[in-house]
Amino acid sequence: MPTLIIGTRGSKLALYQAEAVKKAFEKELPEIDFEIKVIDTKGDKVLDKPLSQIGDKGIFTAEIEKELLDGTIDFAVHSLKDLPSELPNNLRVSAVLPRAEFRDCLVSKNAKSLSELTENEIIATSSLRRRAQLLHFNPKLNVVDIRGNVNTRLQKFDDNYCTSMIMASAGLQRLGFDNRISAILNEDEFIPAACQGVIAIETCSQNSDAEYVTRFINDIDTWNASFAERLFLKMVDGGCKTPFGCYTKMTKTEFFIKAFISMPDGSNYIVHQDTQSADNAHLAAYNTAKYLLNNGGKEILQELRIVSNNNL
Repeated sequence: MPTLIIGTRGSKLALYQAEAVKKAFEKELPEIDFEIKVIDTKGDKVLDKPLSQIGDKGIFTAEIEKELLDGTIDFAVHSLKDLPSELPNNLRVSAVLPRAEFRDCLVSKNAKSLSELTENEIIATSSLRRRAQLLHFNPKLNVVDIRGNVNTRLQKFDDNYCTSMIMASAGLQRLGFDNRISAILNEDEFIPAACQGVIAIETCSQNSDAEYVTRFINDIDTWNASFAERLFLKMVDGGCKTPFGCYTKMTKTEFFIKAFISMPDGSNYIVHQDTQSADNAHLAAYNTAKYLLNNGGKEILQELRIVSNNNL
């Protein structure tokens, strides 16, 4: 079998994730050679605009997926939360690694918890989901946009661009920046993105060798939880222009999901949770998405589409 190529973005975090996949493959399949190829994406190139203004679906994945379809790479490695709910024809998520920390965290010069954030803070985030929850928590908070990879954001923080940031805990922990975390945010108080903390391996259905070898590294518990969350993501279908999120917990007998949707300013904040048996995880996700949509979520999506179309 020839060398198999793993495609990834070029940030330190993306390379960490690709290396984690490569090591997982090498542990299970030492007879196969694996190499990493770096690919630039639109989300990496356009750094002077908020994510919600430079596109919607696939801003961190489209260029990598093109090489997957062209056959120049065998696997694409992504943060699963960056993957749109609808993938291009012939592409699929074939495996996920064990989930890391799924919660958001606070990085702050002054505060040790959300309750300590005041109007005097300058709080930076690149996420409408995080912005909406901050403003729902306290409408007077001063929330600003920040772009760039983990290292770039930390440098901006050190250069006094802001006094606090909300970030994904997993990204900081994977790069050895645990000491930068002021507090990991309780998931009931601050709901994460769907599939946050999950590393995904995407393949093309026309590459049977690549699809076959992914089964050796797939973590089934993470797989089951992630795809319930992706069902919720698909049903809400808000893209990066709509603030929403969810988190799940699974035991041997039960599956729990909690989710929200709101306007970007934190108003019309709708939250719901559901519990089903472990073998009915998708039903819990379905019920939760339907509740949110039927209790104000459809109106939020419609209003945001109108605003988006008017800004084109």
